[in-house]
Amino acid sequence: MAEFKTPFFRSYLVNQPSLIDEVLRKRPEDFPKSDRVGEGLRPLLGNSVFLTNGATWERQRRIIDPAFEGGRLKETFPAMVEAADAAVGRLGRLLSNEPIEIEEITSHAAADVIFRTLFSVPIDEDIAARIFSEFRTYQRTQPILNLAAFVPLPKWMPRLRKIKTKQTANQIRRLITSMTDARQVEIAAGNAPNDLATKIMTTPDPETGEIFSTREMVDQVAIFFLAGHETSASALAWCLFLLASDQATQKKVFAEIETVNMTDFTFSMLSQLPITRDVFREALRLYPPVPMMVRETTQPEQFRNRSLPKNAQVVISPWHVHRHERFWERPDDFDPMRWQTEEGKNSAREAYLPFSAGRRVCTGAGFAMAEGVLLLAKLINEFEFQTDPSRTPVPEAHLTVRSRDGIWLRVKPRRRSNK
Repeated sequence: MAEFKTPFFRSYLVNQPSLIDEVLRKRPEDFPKSDRVGEGLRPLLGNSVFLTNGATWERQRRIIDPAFEGGRLKETFPAMVEAADAAVGRLGRLLSNEPIEIEEITSHAAADVIFRTLFSVPIDEDIAARIFSEFRTYQRTQPILNLAAFVPLPKWMPRLRKIKTKQTANQIRRLITSMTDARQVEIAAGNAPNDLATKIMTTPDPETGEIFSTREMVDQVAIFFLAGHETSASALAWCLFLLASDQATQKKVFAEIETVNMTDFTFSMLSQLPITRDVFREALRLYPPVPMMVRETTQPEQFRNRSLPKNAQVVISPWHVHRHERFWERPDDFDPMRWQTEEGKNSAREAYLPFSAGRRVCTGAGFAMAEGVLLLAKLINEFEFQTDPSRTPVPEAHLTVRSRDGIWLRVKPRRRSNK
């Protein structure tokens, strides 16, 4: 545990599992999400489920959660497969003797998954492509924290945000609004596709019977795109880098994939790829897409003989917890096999939270794991990845954990033995 003081507030970094459990699982109502992170994200995310608390958040989750239940995930899986195959085709057309910036590839692939599963359109569709382009600009211009995160400002006071950031957020929201309006027309006409957007837009709150308004739906689509595209892209890119750095493990993954019919891959086949799944888990451990979660005290608290005042910030850092030597054997090593050991499983139960935990655990966690394993399997099935010795990626926090100058890998067509 560590304390950070400013003239305006106190912030406490908490790494102890029992305290994390207290904040996220046992007493989440006493530790709502802090508005300090939301200050930077609100121009894009509005009043989305990622930023809300209390009754508003509960209502949003009641409407959203049914769209991500197990049966629905199976229904959306064919759209994921189409996006994965398209990603393989795009990467194949870029092969040369020069290294390839792999974050751009994974960003495109993850965005394609979101648009195909959410709105039943590929990323190549005009509006979807424009949203993707604008979001890439937004991701690089938006810091995790802006001035308002450090200096408490009244709601009426203008926020000092970059002009480019505000313009990009407004453009993304206008484009999402046009897609949402078009879907409303299809729903009214009775010819809307049975995808995630239709499910969410037609699901009434079981307590009030109300559905999302267009503005509320735009807020939710924005966070689906942020959480479902940005985080998945980050995790997959680091995963490919780790496999490029560990050729032995990459060969194990390919050997496993060869036992599965990748040409006609179905949802049930995910269970046949345990090594591939554990590689993705390990990448999420070493490079958790969301490096920190910020909660706020609603009353004075006592943590580890420290007195936390009301409105103090409680920072939970998956980056630190996932690499803490008290919880993990060889914490900085890439070792997917640790997930098969009892020690690794115990560590995961105590100190693994790439999707948060408790009531506010990411509703799309199952979606993300299925998507990550599928995309990884499809790419390793077709290509060999090697590091570029001249460029070692340096992780840094944007909206997610990205590499400062991209992740550059050498990519070759997969060589298969003659059987």
